[in-house]
Amino acid sequence: MSASNSDTRLMDLEIRYAHLEKLVDELNGVVVEHQRTIDRLNAEVSRLGQRMLSTDKAPEFEPPPHY
Repeated sequence: MSASNSDTRLMDLEIRYAHLEKLVDELNGVVVEHQRTIDRLNAEVSRLGQRMLSTDKAPEFEPPPHY
């Protein structure tokens, strides 16, 4: 293997690594954003559950008008 070929392979590997590093950073941002959304939705579900439990009476269910 010549020095030029080794240099070319090393450069290709460095470029691929840089692209992979950028991709990992982008994916990490997506994961963080999704976790924030999950946390917000869990808090909302918990709040709604507490609200349902705190009502004095069960919700009234009326059949739709087409029945």
